[in-house]
Amino acid sequence: MPHLTTLTLEQKASLLSGAGFWATTPVDEAGIPAMTLTDGPHGVRLQRGDADHLGIHESVPATCFPPAVAVGSSWDPEVAEKVGAAVGAEARALGVTVLLGPGINIKRSPLCGRNFEYYSEDPLLSGVLGAAHVRGQQRAGVGASVKHFAANNQETDRMRVSADVDERTLREIYLPAFERVVTEARPATVMCSYNKINGVYSSENRWLLTDLLRGEWGFDGAVVSDWGAVGNRVAALAAGLDLEMPGTGGVTDREIVDAVRSGRLDEAVVDEAVRRVVALADRAPAEGAPIDAVTQHELARSLATESVVLLKNDGDVLPLDDATTIAVIGGFAQTPRFQGGGSSHINPTRTDAALDAIRALAGQRGQQVGYAPGFAVDGAGDPVELRAAAVQMAGSADVAVIFAGLGEKDESEGFDRTTLDLPAVQVDLIRAVAAAAEKTVVMLSNGGVVSLEGWHDDVDAILEGFLLGQAGGSAIADLLFGRANPSGHLAETIPLRLQDTPSYLNFPGEQGHVRYGEGVMVGYRHYETVAAAVRYPFGHGLSYTSFETSALAVEVTGDATAVVRVTVTNTGQRAGKHVVQVYVATEAGPVRRPARELRAFRKVALEPGESRSVVLDLDRRAFAYWDVELGGWTVAPGGYRIQVARDASTVLAEETVTLIGDVIVPVLSFESTVGEWFAHPIAGPALMEGMVAAMTDEQKEHAVEQQDQLRMVESMPMKQFLGFLGEAVPVEALERLIEASKAAQSA
Repeated sequence: MPHLTTLTLEQKASLLSGAGFWATTPVDEAGIPAMTLTDGPHGVRLQRGDADHLGIHESVPATCFPPAVAVGSSWDPEVAEKVGAAVGAEARALGVTVLLGPGINIKRSPLCGRNFEYYSEDPLLSGVLGAAHVRGQQRAGVGASVKHFAANNQETDRMRVSADVDERTLREIYLPAFERVVTEARPATVMCSYNKINGVYSSENRWLLTDLLRGEWGFDGAVVSDWGAVGNRVAALAAGLDLEMPGTGGVTDREIVDAVRSGRLDEAVVDEAVRRVVALADRAPAEGAPIDAVTQHELARSLATESVVLLKNDGDVLPLDDATTIAVIGGFAQTPRFQGGGSSHINPTRTDAALDAIRALAGQRGQQVGYAPGFAVDGAGDPVELRAAAVQMAGSADVAVIFAGLGEKDESEGFDRTTLDLPAVQVDLIRAVAAAAEKTVVMLSNGGVVSLEGWHDDVDAILEGFLLGQAGGSAIADLLFGRANPSGHLAETIPLRLQDTPSYLNFPGEQGHVRYGEGVMVGYRHYETVAAAVRYPFGHGLSYTSFETSALAVEVTGDATAVVRVTVTNTGQRAGKHVVQVYVATEAGPVRRPARELRAFRKVALEPGESRSVVLDLDRRAFAYWDVELGGWTVAPGGYRIQVARDASTVLAEETVTLIGDVIVPVLSFESTVGEWFAHPIAGPALMEGMVAAMTDEQKEHAVEQQDQLRMVESMPMKQFLGFLGEAVPVEALERLIEASKAAQSA
């Protein structure tokens, strides 16, 4: 790294913004090279010609791996790490320094148009998978840029909207995934989001970028802006944003220079940002070995099979062992939907259509396959005629497999959806085919969850593939014919109605603000807490085999830690994978807790008849809540139910443990309520003793009545209650008790 004294102020400022759309500014005389940053995260979107950040212009061919929505459904950090390693290897071969991703924002609403780029509605699952992706990518020699930091959970008005969210909700839902990735995987960069948080743009939010990210979490990499996210360059730099992208033709560089020379900005702030950017430039790889596109494609295929969720399989219609004739229906079978729209849109090296793969595998088995589009992906043709032809074919087949879903025009970066429904032409097709066919299977391709209402009960089996990448068609065929066993589980809830979703009344906001009024009750936390019915719960996923959970044992290992042991057995006839899900439920503490929260998980592969003991640690954070008064994570003393569950709604076994937790002695003041004073472990007894001592015998006889009267004033601040105490407890005595409470907390 060059000594900063050898650089002029102008050179230092130039290092803090791009030279163009995807490259940083070099300083050749100081030996500082240009870096290439480009979009990911499920493939390399490197543009050699015209550049954009919305996937409009062409990029070089690259492998399109399963996007995060599919990887989230795998519940497997190994899958996430393999995706990271594979895209990292391709990026290095192309000379990329930083590949932008993974995206780990929480799926607050199923309507978010960019949900296909995010893993889950749960922060633990998102954080574990995100950290695995970063480890894999950076091990390949290419920096990661975990995004979008933070509370970026919608596309509507995304560049201006203020996400108004309380601190407990931020800490428990929207920040933990970032915290885990930063502290465990040490990404090269963190990308700030476009939006404001509680009225302050993320790019100018010193609490977010410096106090929290660097101070609390120890992040030592560079903070980079989302493309075009900086409105005030000097304020952003002072807040902790190092690298502005893309370049501004030197405009904001001059703003930095002017701010330093006028005394509005300390040059030391510039120097610190330059150190971080230059350290990032030192990572710039020599171009790696060429990539074998065939090998990468086969990897994409195997990872896709891990990510499909078998939602329903009545009568074991799947796999298609007994079908002699198969009617494949739906335009997506021939024209696959395998990725989302916008900045992560990959130019794939090849694309597998499910129809071709089904025909190839069926041909090997002597099965006959017919095809009818049923509907046109581009909306062309007569829908009545297309549907009629599909129904006729389905009526003469042993099983109909319908490919349905959403087109890229229905969901993309830049806008949110307004409905969960499939297009009406597809719903009509499903119902008509199901009425005519002996058996009906629906294969879904969509970036965000879709409603299954209106047709769910008409069909025999449903596979939710979400978006599976360029090899998804072959992966789907592998699953339909049992060459692979479905092992995906839902990383987000499928509701019965859009109106049931917890953010329904507060999404996407109004007049420049979106209020996170549901608080910590996001996704399954809401549904389970209010006992609301859903179509399929978070964590749901079927298999072609069966599993049994037994021998749950929980050992308390500290004041606020435990270890869980459980045995899982494959009781079926096929090899398969099972996800052990451990939730924690409690009413301990002064805050409303969700009915249960995912606190550990493990995906295990088992042969038929095989049993395995799974051991999972529950650390302090598994039991903690964010205490806004204390400004930290707190474990309340009390009982905690450790639940091993099939999904968020189905508890298989549970054991209750009692934790010592944190003994918190609140600090009192005259603003504290009467109830808080009397409940205080030090002040309460002393206060009661003083009041009883001042009572007459007659008053003591009516002590029970006076206790009832005391409940009426529990919410009154002590400063207003003083007049009721009279001489019973002098102000001086209360002041001594306040000091005692302070001493007890600091002890």
